[in-house]
Amino acid sequence: MLKHLVLLAALALPGASAASYTVRSGDTLFQIAVQNRTTVEALMAENGLTSTTIRVGQVLRLPEGSGEAAVKNYGYVAGVKVQAPSRLREGDAFTLRLRGAAALQATVRFPSELNEDVRRPNEALRPFRVAGDEGYVLGRVVLGAQAPVRFEVEVNGQVLRGQIPVRENGLPVQVLGVSQDVVDTLADPRRQEEERRMEQAYALRGEPRWTQPFILPGTGPTTSAFGQKRRNRSQDPIRYHYGTDQRGAVGAPTRATNDGTVVVAGKFPVRGGLVVIDHGGGLVSAYFHLSKILVKEGQTVKRGQKIAEIGSTGFSTGPHLHWEMRLRGEAVDPLGWVNKLRP
Repeated sequence: MLKHLVLLAALALPGASAASYTVRSGDTLFQIAVQNRTTVEALMAENGLTSTTIRVGQVLRLPEGSGEAAVKNYGYVAGVKVQAPSRLREGDAFTLRLRGAAALQATVRFPSELNEDVRRPNEALRPFRVAGDEGYVLGRVVLGAQAPVRFEVEVNGQVLRGQIPVRENGLPVQVLGVSQDVVDTLADPRRQEEERRMEQAYALRGEPRWTQPFILPGTGPTTSAFGQKRRNRSQDPIRYHYGTDQRGAVGAPTRATNDGTVVVAGKFPVRGGLVVIDHGGGLVSAYFHLSKILVKEGQTVKRGQKIAEIGSTGFSTGPHLHWEMRLRGEAVDPLGWVNKLRP
């Protein structure tokens, strides 16, 4: 039987004035950056600041592409209302919301992934239940992607199609100046086992296990942003930074960003001391370069629980916490989850 098609396309949004934030009592520039999915450096550059000192009532301009995108109604299919962000940025995770009597019977796909280097492109996804007749599916935008995200929602033989515009993150290239002995860890033959363990974690699915907003795993400032374009040395090719780096002294605590089960806990050539937590829903968090690991594989951990201590092990140039969030195996911006139940 032929399916009835409902075809929708997102219209380009008109230009808008720059977003701003008014400083409140107790705010720090770092907190404002985290809340608005940007960096301290970007805020300082945008506002011509020479120090991180700010005052109550000060109005800060937010860099282009930061802040939250509006939720847009994309229409109905078989009585199910479909909502998604009006715009996205490369590396974003996002929530596609479904509401209606048949919402949990929907099948969601992202066919734009067929043109991208991702694991399980265009995977058939079923919504997770929120309450009553409301469900959601988590989407992802891979780093380097600038073509619109295309989605399909099928309910009872009817299909709604939509697309969401994507912009680049605009971050400059960073040269790390990595020493040769650190670069040599990339050729370690034990990397094969390291990558095998990570791919096993990326393949996990199941129901979401978290019920509270996500938190930062460390307390230090961000020293390297997610999606940063990098060269190990000036002559090396550009690659992306798949996580967020937080500064911290050796031995400083690393805490679970949310509830889940430890699926990897050990030391590896590149990631060094490593803990990976499965949160369900195809979402895992990973913590690299640890000096001490305090949990075991198979252990259930709670949001905020101390799981390890910061170090500089593996492919690392100094003490810090490298924190990743992976959605169905692909790296998404960790700061997009902080203080939120879903992105």
